Amino acid sequence: MSASELVDPFGRHINYLRISVTDRCDFRCTYCMDEDVSFLPKNHILSLEEIALTAKTFINMGVKRIRITGGEPLVRKNLLWLLESIASADGLDELTITTNGSQLKKMGQSLYDAGVTRLNVSLDTLQTERFTQLTRRNKLQQVLEGIETIAGLPFPKTNKINSVVLKHYNDDEIIPLTQFALNYNMDISFIEEMPLGLITSHDRQITYLSSNEVLTKLKQHYELSDSNEKTAGPSQYYKVANTQNHIGLISPHSHNFCGDCNRIRLTAEGRLLLCLGNEHSLELKPYIRNTNQDSLTLQEAIIKALALKPEKHHFNLTEEPQILRFMSATGG
Repeated sequence: MSASELVDPFGRHINYLRISVTDRCDFRCTYCMDEDVSFLPKNHILSLEEIALTAKTFINMGVKRIRITGGEPLVRKNLLWLLESIASADGLDELTITTNGSQLKKMGQSLYDAGVTRLNVSLDTLQTERFTQLTRRNKLQQVLEGIETIAGLPFPKTNKINSVVLKHYNDDEIIPLTQFALNYNMDISFIEEMPLGLITSHDRQITYLSSNEVLTKLKQHYELSDSNEKTAGPSQYYKVANTQNHIGLISPHSHNFCGDCNRIRLTAEGRLLLCLGNEHSLELKPYIRNTNQDSLTLQEAIIKALALKPEKHHFNLTEEPQILRFMSATGG
């Protein structure tokens, strides 16, 4: 099976897979889920062995980069076995994890030993009270200690902080968060909030802050230059003068990044999601478990699913969310 077969109807080559290993999380971030969110029954979730099989199938078909997500992936039991299994697969260039950082102090060394290439840590504030308000959990110090732990480990690629910026909530911390990242030799990406799921904590139209506004504020404090730096994700990067680090902007509203999308997502229950902002998908679980009725192999089902990938998403802050699943159910 050649990599050329992982091409969508718009000629985009798919070489990046995000795999959610759980929809569960030890935080309840206000932009990600409601406090009383319901999680999937455990028997609906793919086993680690099934995830490993699927990941290796995608790698054999030309996927070069895999990111493990959740929920919070590090709360999944025996995750290290899965990471070692995927990291050792021939043909994979990069294995990354997106995490809230709560488990990094105790797991950082093990993640490095397992073959993880880079960690993305979600951190939206450095203020204890605000952190508790945003995450509904009082664990900021635990996260900061975890970041300090991974900063002392020689990961092959630069670790990164991801920050969702909300106007009137944490937009006054754009510079402190940037400086914090630079102090730990980390990159940082600022993300426009994505309208996934119905939430009650805030009005997304009021709290929306564009990447252009973030960039204007950053340029008042740092000398930035355009960068050719590319990760597998949609960040537009800028080089910070006198450092080796970069600042990224992820702009699903103000600068649609769909034109060169190379990404697909596997949800924790085995649904192959072709676009973050659309419901186009195919249930892969029957093909993973060989219970499908149409005799397609898993590889054939994946190729069939690619035909469903839409040209772009259509986020609109003035309307009710069209995508009712929360980010925790999608995979970050």
